Amino acid sequence: MGDFSDSTSKGTPNGNEDHADESGTSLAKYSVFTRSQLRQLQLLLGLSTITSPLTATIYFPLLPMLREHFRVSAQAINLTLTVYIIFQAISPVIFGPLSDTHGRRPFFLLTLALYVVGNIGLAANSDSYPALITLRALQSLGASAAYAISFGVVADVCLPSERGRILGPISMALNLGACVGPVVGGAVAYTSGSHIWVFWALVIVGVMLFIGVGLFLPETARSLVGNGNNKDSFRWWQLSWWSLATRHLAQGKKTQRQCDKISSPATCTTTATSTTPKSKWYGLGNILACFRLIFYKDTSLTLWVHGSFYTVDYSMVAAIPDIFKDIYGFNELHIGLAYLPRAVGIITGSYFTGRIMDYNYKTTALQNGQTINKATGEHLLHFPLEKARTKSSFWMLIISTCTVVGYGWAVSRSLHPALPLVMQFFQGFWGTFFYTTYSTLLVDSFPHSPSTAAATTSITRCAMAAAGVAILQPLLDATGRGWYFTIIGIWSGSFGAAAIAMLRWRGMKWRRARSPGSTTNPEVPSDRG
Repeated sequence: MGDFSDSTSKGTPNGNEDHADESGTSLAKYSVFTRSQLRQLQLLLGLSTITSPLTATIYFPLLPMLREHFRVSAQAINLTLTVYIIFQAISPVIFGPLSDTHGRRPFFLLTLALYVVGNIGLAANSDSYPALITLRALQSLGASAAYAISFGVVADVCLPSERGRILGPISMALNLGACVGPVVGGAVAYTSGSHIWVFWALVIVGVMLFIGVGLFLPETARSLVGNGNNKDSFRWWQLSWWSLATRHLAQGKKTQRQCDKISSPATCTTTATSTTPKSKWYGLGNILACFRLIFYKDTSLTLWVHGSFYTVDYSMVAAIPDIFKDIYGFNELHIGLAYLPRAVGIITGSYFTGRIMDYNYKTTALQNGQTINKATGEHLLHFPLEKARTKSSFWMLIISTCTVVGYGWAVSRSLHPALPLVMQFFQGFWGTFFYTTYSTLLVDSFPHSPSTAAATTSITRCAMAAAGVAILQPLLDATGRGWYFTIIGIWSGSFGAAAIAMLRWRGMKWRRARSPGSTTNPEVPSDRG
C-alpha cells in the first residue's frame, strides 16, 4: 500500500483534475489524490469502519455464554447490548464534529486506541460484571466513530459526482463486518466454552488498523490542509508516519549537504518555523449542530428514511436467532451461517449502489443542463441533489416492502428455510442501498461539515433502532411473526415513500432556504471554524 501523502506519485487523476468552468476560468484541483491512491484509501477506510458492526454482531451468539460466565440474568446481559447502542450513537456525535474542526487523522487514531484498550480490558476481565458494562461502553466509544470520520474523509477528497464510486466499496466493507460477526460468534459459541479469545482477536484487529491509519493516512480535512497540495505547510501530526519518516530522512540529508558547505559546524543548526496558523481548539459547538440538523425539514426527511430502514433491518437481524432456532432447529453455528445470504446481499448491494448513485447524479446533471464537476457551495445550491440521490428509491421501496412482508409470512408458515434465506439476501441488498444513498445525501447537503452530518445519521438510526428492538418482543407476542413483519414493512414503505416524495418536491427549496446566497449554512458551524 502506497503512501497517500505523496501527492507526486504517478497515476491517473481521480477525476478531480484541473478543469475549467463555462467561461474558461481555470478551477483548482479539488484533491491531489490520484485514482490509485483513492483505491488504496477505499481499502483503508473500509477496513477501519468494520470495527463497529463487527464488534456489535460478534457479541450476539456469546450472550448465553456470558450470562453463565458472569452468573447474571439474561436481562443484565441484554443491558450490555443497550449500552453498546447508546455509545454507538454518542461516539460519532463527539468525534465526528471534532474531526470537522480539528482534523480527521488525530481522532481516527484516538478512537482506534480507545477501541484497543477496551478490548484488552474485556479480554482480561475475569468475573466483574460492572467492568463488563464499563468496558463495553469504552469498546463502543472507540469503534463507532470510524463511520462518521470516514464519510468526512471521502467528502474531503471526492467531488459529489464521484462519491458513490468511493462509498460503495467502503459501505461493502462496513457492512461485511455485520455479516462476518455472527458467523465468528456462532462458531465460538458452538466449538468453545470461552469468549475470551474473541476479544483478543478484536485487539489484534484494532492494533493492525491503528498501525495502518498511522502509517498511511494523512490529514484530509479541507479546513486545515485544503486540497492537500502544499505538503510543506502540514504540521507533523498531519502527516502519515511513512511521509513523516521520509521527510525526516530527506531533511537530514539536505541539512548535511548544507553543513558540508559551511566552514563552522557551530552554525549548522536548524530552526523549525511554521507558517501554518495555530489550530483553533474550539468547535465543540458542532456537537450541538448534530441535533440542530435533525429539525431542518429536508434533513429530517432524509434521516427518517435512513433511520426507519435501519430499524427494520435491525429488527430482522435481531429476530434471526430465535426464528431459526425455534422453527428450523438450527444450532448456534448454523444460526451464524444463516447470516451469510444477507452478507452476499450486502456485498452485491454495495457494489451496485455506488454505481447507481454516480449514474443517477450524472443523469440528473445532464437533464438539467449542468456540469458534474462542481464541488461545493453555490453550484450545489443550484443542483437538484435530492432528485439525483433519490432517483431509484421508489423501485427499492417496492422490493423492500415485499421482502419484509414476505419474510414474515414465510417463517410464520414454517416454509422451507431456503425461502427466508433468499429474502435475507434481498434484505441485505436494499438495506445497503438506503443506508449509503441517504447518508451520502445528508453529507452532500452539508459539504463543509460532512462528519457532523454523518454523525447525525448515527444519532437518529441508533435511537430508532433501540426503540424498535425494545418493542420487538411485545409486538411479536401480540401479533405473531407474520403480522409483525407486515406491520413494519408497510410502515417503512408507506412513510418512506411519503418522505422521498416530499424530498423530491421541496427538498432543494428547503436546502437553499437555509443557506441563502452562501456556501455555508449560517446556523451550522463549518469546517472552517
